[in-house]
Amino acid sequence: MIYAYIAVMALVTYLIRMLPLTLFQKKIRNVYIRSFLYYVPYACLAAMTFPAILSATSSPISAAVGLLVAVALALWEKGLLTVAVGACAAVFLTEQVLTLFLHQPLFG
Repeated sequence: MIYAYIAVMALVTYLIRMLPLTLFQKKIRNVYIRSFLYYVPYACLAAMTFPAILSATSSPISAAVGLLVAVALALWEKGLLTVAVGACAAVFLTEQVLTLFLHQPLFG
């Protein structure tokens, strides 16, 4: 039975990737469709990573602080390493402050 599930999943995945290639053989000239297709990868990446960001730490508060710091640094056009280190530092410091004030262990 598991092979049937695998076959169905393979067929569905193949159809999703194959149908646009066979149906749209000419270059897409519509500006709105091209714009939509341009932003699809970014939207999918955001949809996959945003929930993981908020659940990656032991507290949603520290995750939100890290997210806000990362967004602020990115808006100030800092480099990727600066954004990542800044967000990690913000999460670490927030976790330390929360542990200090709530008297709970950092992990678990």
